[in-house]
Amino acid sequence: MDTLLSLKIFRQVVQSGSFTRAAEQLDISVAMASKHISHLENTVKAKLLHRNSRSLHLTEAGEEYYRQCSYALDTLDTAAQKAAGGVDKPQGQLRVTMPLWFANPLLSGWLTEYRHLYPEVSLDLVLDNRHIDLIAEGFDLALRVSKTPAPSLIVRPLAEIRFVIVASPAYLAEHGTPETPEDLVLHQAVLPSYTDMRHLTLTHRESGRTSDITLTPVIQTDNTLMIRELAAAGAGIGVQPHLAVEQDLQQGRLVHLLPDYDLPGNPLNAAYVDRAFLSAKVRSFIDFLTEKMEKL
Repeated sequence: MDTLLSLKIFRQVVQSGSFTRAAEQLDISVAMASKHISHLENTVKAKLLHRNSRSLHLTEAGEEYYRQCSYALDTLDTAAQKAAGGVDKPQGQLRVTMPLWFANPLLSGWLTEYRHLYPEVSLDLVLDNRHIDLIAEGFDLALRVSKTPAPSLIVRPLAEIRFVIVASPAYLAEHGTPETPEDLVLHQAVLPSYTDMRHLTLTHRESGRTSDITLTPVIQTDNTLMIRELAAAGAGIGVQPHLAVEQDLQQGRLVHLLPDYDLPGNPLNAAYVDRAFLSAKVRSFIDFLTEKMEKL
């Protein structure tokens, strides 16, 4: 049996998440796809996939084998393109996972500009606060705000994400505007449920004086964008990435509270699987975002 073909079928099965879908895309039978996976498992003497009638997922050995298999196939594809006189340019589908709050006017404009620069790249964007397994779910790249990125990934820092405390003009008109960090504890708060932001340390930009406060949430949600909308609707004060509310602040829909104080930031990283060859589409996307972030 052709082992190279078996590797290609294995990668397609993992990326599709289904023997049936992989077989359809490769124009082979499900039985033949299964035979090729069995051939690989017999060759390496290890179980690569756990599968039943409803789902499949990689074993621990399968994850490493998939990673190395992808390296090998990417390298062969690149060699073939260069041998045929092709150029190394961004093209094909780029699958990216990113935080929910990336759905904002500023970043949407950037993504549109990227497509104008690289029209041969199609973007498949999945917005989710959870840390998706890039290999198991077939992603090229993850944009993550985290101080502790997964050690199995290659990480390139893009920017330090600043957080700001915001409220609507109507809420402040009714409840008053906080003048000091300690005033914040008197206010209603709308906070994320996927991370603990009740305890905040604010640092005065000029004096360096710090203030530790504890907020009491009246609403919690797993959606960053919902926090922005709740704050804009007057439900309370909220904590948001500055990039997510920049336009709201400019338009007066939200007010930046205690602008002389800074909250601790978190790094925004571009994370991808360690591969011998980084595709042009991934490299171009990372370079594009780095340039945009540096201009902020």
